[in-house]
Amino acid sequence: MNAFLLSSMVGAITRPLAALADGVTNQHASGDEVVDRWFGVRADGKTNDRAALQKAVDMSVGKTLVITGPCRIDAQGLHMRSNSRVRFAPGASLKLLPHDTQNYEVIRVWDVRHVLLENPRVDGSKELNTVTGGEWGMGISIAGSTDVTVLSPSTTNCWGDGIYIANSFGKGLAYSSDVRVMNHYASGCRRQGVSIISGKNILFDHPVWENIAGTLPSAGLDIEPNGNTDVIENIRIVNPTTRHCQFGILVYLEALPGSQEKYVSVVISGHKDEDSREAAYSVSGLETKGRIVTGYITSSSPTWIRPRRDAFVSTDYDRAGPKIDITNPTIVR
Repeated sequence: MNAFLLSSMVGAITRPLAALADGVTNQHASGDEVVDRWFGVRADGKTNDRAALQKAVDMSVGKTLVITGPCRIDAQGLHMRSNSRVRFAPGASLKLLPHDTQNYEVIRVWDVRHVLLENPRVDGSKELNTVTGGEWGMGISIAGSTDVTVLSPSTTNCWGDGIYIANSFGKGLAYSSDVRVMNHYASGCRRQGVSIISGKNILFDHPVWENIAGTLPSAGLDIEPNGNTDVIENIRIVNPTTRHCQFGILVYLEALPGSQEKYVSVVISGHKDEDSREAAYSVSGLETKGRIVTGYITSSSPTWIRPRRDAFVSTDYDRAGPKIDITNPTIVR
């Protein structure tokens, strides 16, 4: 790839966040566009297109790959590459074929950088999964990656989470960073609409997470590190809507304290929750036991409508930890 093309492509993906928020979705800096069918993708809603789609992804690095129709794939899923740009045309989607697995990622964004996904429609086909246990089937999994933009994704019927963000599972970056997700819609997932396990500079803008049920905690959003090496810094959740979940938004920090001092920064603004079964909002589970965990977790101007039990819950939470701040809440019983 020549230097000019690479520079143009990276510049397109890393445009200012304000431009993305204004709905700018046509990022074609190089002028190059390729179509999935050129690589043998049938997109007929029946054929297993995974191998052909993976070839299309691999061969279109630095260009915009357009997925043109309804694709069925097996549970091996698709790997994005650094500098991948994938656009789903109207009516295009990825849906898993019948499977028998507790663990899958329909789209993996692992150990890469500069990735753009436009309008991905992902269906985890939980009704076609013959296993009964587990909770690790993910729609879009982002791990050890940086500069990732996902515009208007839909992740439905996943065995686990719609979107999962974490540290590298291999030899990638220690944590995911600079991840922007605009207008995410998740419904019918068993565990979470979104899990943020580890990340820095993470934005979700105007997401809707609803109808999450099947295995605990069944939250619209769960911010829950797995250990002391995880990072929860500059997490911004702007105008989220949660409906019919066990928890609307759950921040659970039990595993974070350890030998490393940790600083947590989470800002939630304009949260609207409807009909949460356990709590619209919960910050819980932190026992520092003398270890240092500082920072802040704020929720401004939330509206919590008809919570079946509690609007806000904070249990087993050490007040020496990050400050919890809720301003201008509205509770509608």
